[in-house]
Amino acid sequence: MPGSPSPKTGGADLEMPLSEHLRELRNRLFVCLGVLLAATLAGLHFAPRIVELLLAIGRGYRYRFVYIAPQELLMQYVTTALVCGLCASVPVLCYQTWAFVRPGLKRREKALFLFAMIFGLACFCGGVYFAFRIMLPFMLYFLSSLSGNSSASASVSVQNYISFLTTVFLVFGVVFELPVVSVLLNRAGLLKVRWMRKGRRVMVVAIFFLAALITPPDVVSQIMVAVPMLALYELSILLCAAGQTLQERAERKKEKTHQSKKERQANGQE
Repeated sequence: MPGSPSPKTGGADLEMPLSEHLRELRNRLFVCLGVLLAATLAGLHFAPRIVELLLAIGRGYRYRFVYIAPQELLMQYVTTALVCGLCASVPVLCYQTWAFVRPGLKRREKALFLFAMIFGLACFCGGVYFAFRIMLPFMLYFLSSLSGNSSASASVSVQNYISFLTTVFLVFGVVFELPVVSVLLNRAGLLKVRWMRKGRRVMVVAIFFLAALITPPDVVSQIMVAVPMLALYELSILLCAAGQTLQERAERKKEKTHQSKKERQANGQE
C-alpha cells in the first residue's frame, strides 16, 4: 500500500502523513479525469465515422438499421466517444496508478503489478481483436440467416446494435484475461498449479459449456471460441508453473544465504 516503507526509500514514505497521500491521490484523479474528458471531446469528432463503420459491418449481413427515438443516434455518438476516450486514456490511467502505488511496493510486488497491468491490457486487446475479426462475423451471419425462410426482415435499432457489439467485445476481452487472473491467484496462494493440472478435464467441459453460452447455437462458433480458451488455460498453467519455479528458487537462494550468514557468525564466535 502507498505509505509502506520500501527498501530503496528507507522508510521515507512512512513519514509522509495521510493528508499528503490523499492530496496526491486527488491530484492524480484530477489528471485522469482531465485526460479522459479531453480524449472524450476529441472522440466526438471521430464518433460518427466509427459508428458508420460498425453499421457498415452489419449492412454486409443484410441488416437494416433504424433509430426509434430522436436522440438515439446522438446518444450513440456520445457513448462511442466516451469509449474511445477511455481507450485513449488507458496509458495515462495506468501510469498514474503505477506512480501512486509504486513507492509502497517491494521489488517482487512491482514486477507482479507491472505484469498484471501490461499483460492484462494486452490480453484484453487481444480478446477484443479476436471478437472483432473472427467471432463477430460468425455471429452476425448466423443471426441474420435465421430469417432466411421468413418473410420478416431484420430492422435493428442503432442502440441495440451498438450495445450488442459492446457486450461481445467486453465478454471476449474479459475471457482473455484468464492467464492474468490465474497468475495473480497463484501468487496469492489461492490457486495451485497441481490443481489446474488435475482439473484439466473438468475445465475442458466448463470451457465448452461457456462457449455454448456466449456463442450462437452453432458447433463451428463454439469450437472457434473453445479452442482459444483452452489455449489460454494451458498458457495459464505454464505461466503459473514458471512463476512458482522462480519463487521456489528465490526462496532456496534466500535460505542458503541466511544459512551461510549464520555459519559465518558461528565461526566468528569460535
